[in-house]
Amino acid sequence: MKFYSGFSLKNEEYLFSEFIKKSEYTICGFSYGAIKALKATQEALAKSNRVDTLQLFSPAFFQSKDEKFKRLQLMSYKKNQEIYLKQFISSCFAPYENKIVEHTENTIDELQELLEYEWNPDDFKELIERGVTIEVYLGGKDRIIDVNAAKELFLEVSTVTYIKAANHFLQLN
Repeated sequence: MKFYSGFSLKNEEYLFSEFIKKSEYTICGFSYGAIKALKATQEALAKSNRVDTLQLFSPAFFQSKDEKFKRLQLMSYKKNQEIYLKQFISSCFAPYENKIVEHTENTIDELQELLEYEWNPDDFKELIERGVTIEVYLGGKDRIIDVNAAKELFLEVSTVTYIKAANHFLQLN
């Protein structure tokens, strides 16, 4: 199993341990890491490597947000990266208490990539044709992404597990 971390994070996969399929043929990612997991799956299949399952936990989904929202995120990050990341992590855990997460170096380019990324259903259809099972997990109380728009798109191409009372980290308390 290969896990890709969310923006500015590392070693947070323990938060998803109840969902992660522990197989060497599984690729999974959380939030920004979901984008990386999709790309890694496509690359693995291009090299004729075996991938059975792609798991996306609260995939970064901002394609339904307007340009003003995205510019505001980038401006806030540029103004004070430390405050931006503190508020971001707090929003990820809201409405529940924060848990311990480790941080890694990050860049404005990574933030821009996740804000501008457009999920394409055709990418998933191609994976399905290659035998990959796609699982998407969404929290109903997620304050980071547009959960309803994400659910609508991903229901077309995957199994969606919607956890009504869960936050962005899929935590219930």
